[in-house]
Amino acid sequence: MSDDQDLHMNSIDVMPNVQKFLAEQGTTYNKHFCTNALCCGYHKFVDQGLNDDYLPIWLQDAGVNTHFVGKLLNEQGVKTYDKPHAKGWTNSNFLLQPGTYNYLNTTWSYNKTKPRSFPGQNAINVVTSTAEKPFFLSVAPAIPHVGIAANGSGAFVPVPVKKWADAFSNKSIPDTENFNPNEVRTIHNIFKVSASWIKNLPYQNETVVEANNELYRARLLVIAGIDDMISDLVSALEQHDILDNTYIVYTTDNSYHIGQRRLGPGKKRRYETDINIPMLIRRPSMPKNHSTNVVTTHTDLAFTFFRMLQLPDKKGLDGIAIPITQAAMDAQHIRPSEHVNIETWGTGSPSENPLLHEDDSINSEESETTRSKITGIQNNTYKALRLIGDRYSFYYSIWCTNEHELYDMTEDPYQMNNLVSKLTDASLMPKLAGTLLDRPLSQVVPRLDALLLVLKSCKERNCRDPWWALHRQGNVHSLVDALNPLYDEFYDRQAKVRFSKCTQGYLVEFEGPQTATPYPSK
Repeated sequence: MSDDQDLHMNSIDVMPNVQKFLAEQGTTYNKHFCTNALCCGYHKFVDQGLNDDYLPIWLQDAGVNTHFVGKLLNEQGVKTYDKPHAKGWTNSNFLLQPGTYNYLNTTWSYNKTKPRSFPGQNAINVVTSTAEKPFFLSVAPAIPHVGIAANGSGAFVPVPVKKWADAFSNKSIPDTENFNPNEVRTIHNIFKVSASWIKNLPYQNETVVEANNELYRARLLVIAGIDDMISDLVSALEQHDILDNTYIVYTTDNSYHIGQRRLGPGKKRRYETDINIPMLIRRPSMPKNHSTNVVTTHTDLAFTFFRMLQLPDKKGLDGIAIPITQAAMDAQHIRPSEHVNIETWGTGSPSENPLLHEDDSINSEESETTRSKITGIQNNTYKALRLIGDRYSFYYSIWCTNEHELYDMTEDPYQMNNLVSKLTDASLMPKLAGTLLDRPLSQVVPRLDALLLVLKSCKERNCRDPWWALHRQGNVHSLVDALNPLYDEFYDRQAKVRFSKCTQGYLVEFEGPQTATPYPSK
């Protein structure tokens, strides 16, 4: 698992080993999503009791040896790694802060021993040299995350190994419709159709664009180093004669944007650039050189690992098994899982580009002066729904300001035309004009909102099958089913997703209704 690797800026194109050993020999999941485009902290992980109840512990309880190399969590550092130690690992070699993102001087703790730094050694080389023959092995380099100096002197662009130092000099950020848009070059006006502080971002001038391109190229250089590591891991599996009996899963924690929608480099946003992430799985029994649009999420990984290891299904999980056989993929097309729930709390942080300085003349999100003029940037808390079916591909979200966004991504894949830009309160839904899927928009939006209401506080089956939570008669399995006019009044009366306050964390008292009312039985 890489760290902050993009999908929509074509980073996989510089990974020939991933393509050769995984894509060509396995399956690419085009519609795989993270549910929160942000890293998790060690303190919350421990305080919430997860250190006693998470995947490696479940696997060990089932008789599986577990191994980990790389970054487990943010805030797992030289002062916290043993307060307490992360549980569940037969063998471990954890990256520790403040050296997690230091590239040329990373800090590690091997099997709970005293932290040790490796000055002058690139983090990619350290990770590769510690990989062992696994039964369950997680390798998680903190790459291509922006570098952060361990001595507190600031951030820096990712540092590649020497092999790649001079590569990709001709690469630049893909010039898609949503990249640094202005009124002239796009058919949609981002300032009128986006929402909250996003619509107030200034146009990025040439200085900013070139600095962002330099960061983009630096990311590609270290991603190429990860690709070398994939080759080394495959070779190790071959040498131990277990390649044909091993699943290899490649993904990242969340994706990344640079310049799209005028945003400075970063993550945490609700858009496709940040939530749609690489996912490839290889095993000889899987379809080869195959890609699928089956909707999957990181929430599904634990369930999937149990299936891969041929263990009894773990009860109490919110996800489902990612289909890893052709038969399972075909079954998903018959009754697909179409939904993804996305959420984040916090502020609209400044750009992560260390090449730019706080100079108002730059006219960028980096500038504190400019940033202070971006109305509402302190609010980045939201709930969102991604819904994908045979006839539709929608993105729907509610900001903590109760502004709404809806994009028909079949017609608008770059999310530039907000169909509900005037929907600033749920009470205005009946006044929406237009149609989707041959139904009034004023009837489609309440369905999306109800589905999001279920997902934002769901557990177990309600997460796996949110339409069942709304229609327990078992006759509604998709948005198309739910759009039956018979249910119009039911959805009109359903409680609506809303916030009463923008907060920096999950405070349920400000998050509006928590449960949906099921459709009544006859």
